[in-house]
Amino acid sequence: MARRTASVAGSMKSKAETAKSPLDVVKWVVAIALALGAVAGFYVFGDEPLLYRVAGLLAVVGVAVAVLATTAQGRSVWSFAQGAKQEVRKVVWPTRQETLQTTLIVAAVVIIVAIFLWLMDLLLLWLVGMITGHGG
Repeated sequence: MARRTASVAGSMKSKAETAKSPLDVVKWVVAIALALGAVAGFYVFGDEPLLYRVAGLLAVVGVAVAVLATTAQGRSVWSFAQGAKQEVRKVVWPTRQETLQTTLIVAAVVIIVAIFLWLMDLLLLWLVGMITGHGG
């Protein structure tokens, strides 16, 4: 029973940590308004150099993303990204030689299958030509 109580308390704690703040909706509205304003500004200032417009767009979208990062969903995404980064570090990547050998094997199989399909196409074309009387 004590174990079950501990797990229930643990799940309640995780729910409390990810609970939405009443300001989250406001933050989402602000972030969306910023992003839409940035896109509108990109076109409104069409006479300005493209570099400035793109820089402004990226800056405002960056601010919108920063606002979203302060929401419960943003913290959840950040936590997921941190976990994914840790998992990528655990991956055993193939050596250069293993990668080269695998690539060559795949290329060889693709060429063999392509030749086989080409020959089957020629055979079927010849057979259909013989059946329909168009073959020679």
